[in-house]
Amino acid sequence: MVPKRPPKSGKLGFLYLPPWRIQGISIAGEQTAVQVPELDVTFDIGLCPRPVLAAPFVALSHGHMDHVAGLPYYFSQRMFQKMPVGTCICHRDLVEPIHEMMRGWVRLEHQQTPYEVVGLAPNGEVDIKPNIRLRAIESSHTVPAMSYVAMEYRSKLLPEFQGLPQDQIRELRRGGTTITQVLEIPLIACTGDTEMGSHLERPEFQDAEVVITECTFFSDTHQDRARIGKHLHLSDLAQLLECWTAKHVVIVHTSRRTHIHEARSALEARLGPEQSSRVHFLMDHRTNSLRYARQCEEADATLPVDG
Repeated sequence: MVPKRPPKSGKLGFLYLPPWRIQGISIAGEQTAVQVPELDVTFDIGLCPRPVLAAPFVALSHGHMDHVAGLPYYFSQRMFQKMPVGTCICHRDLVEPIHEMMRGWVRLEHQQTPYEVVGLAPNGEVDIKPNIRLRAIESSHTVPAMSYVAMEYRSKLLPEFQGLPQDQIRELRRGGTTITQVLEIPLIACTGDTEMGSHLERPEFQDAEVVITECTFFSDTHQDRARIGKHLHLSDLAQLLECWTAKHVVIVHTSRRTHIHEARSALEARLGPEQSSRVHFLMDHRTNSLRYARQCEEADATLPVDG
């Protein structure tokens, strides 16, 4: 009898939420790596899909293996492919364990892999792009954990000086007058693995353009499991969507216990059509492929026709 083929390796999910691409793979207990190429960052790295290597920053939500196991490979492959040294951003309590992990690889491989680790305290920030910083917000999980928000810092003329001629504005600036204010604009927020808490209702999460959120459990009978593992349940998501103003909310970290279409049906039944229309499942390949095809068709329709 001819044996069956081996199971296919994990297929990457993909969403285009202009101007952002959200891509990667996230299955609870197996692996999570969610990349935003426009921000040069990957949130978690349970394994290391090839596209993830392009991100110079990996932001770890916590130290569970399905979120961190691909980190040494990420560092090594960037060196092997002659890319700049990769940087891991993490909770300050994870810095020394990561160094210990990398020292173990030196003993195994008999070579030194270059890497950088930036440990952040709650509310700490690190530059990831010009005028964009990644802010760490302490979350609540079974181990030390962080949520993250990419914050854009935009300089804007104070209202009382708007409309003045440029030469007058330059004169004020030369005279030492403060003529601008810095606006903090939350772009993309990522909850990481977390239970419900006030950290998810902070202004950074309320006002982010896109929120990437774990939601591991969808069945009413799984609420106790969510509480024990300190994960989000659909009932928590329903509450959060009341305060999050994001146009798009991307669900990651779904469990194989619940088929993606069952999760979508439960979500629509709980939230109704208006709220559920702004929620996307990263791993819902069929729905996302159809959506992307429509986006491509609409873009082609706007192209000028040669005459």
